[in-house]
Amino acid sequence: MSTVAKEQKARAKTEQATGKAKERAGQAVDDQGAALKGKARKAKGDVRQAKEKAKDAFKD
Repeated sequence: MSTVAKEQKARAKTEQATGKAKERAGQAVDDQGAALKGKARKAKGDVRQAKEKAKDAFKD
């Protein structure tokens, strides 16, 4: 696995974790805007992860 692929996978995990944390923090303080931004960031990480998994599938 290339360094770029490892970096992208790590970035996806970071985006997912950060997004989930921001979403929960927004919900905790009843800030729907922050919760939605967190949810969007998590979704971005999910998409990045799916893209990396698809690339791995086509390498084999």
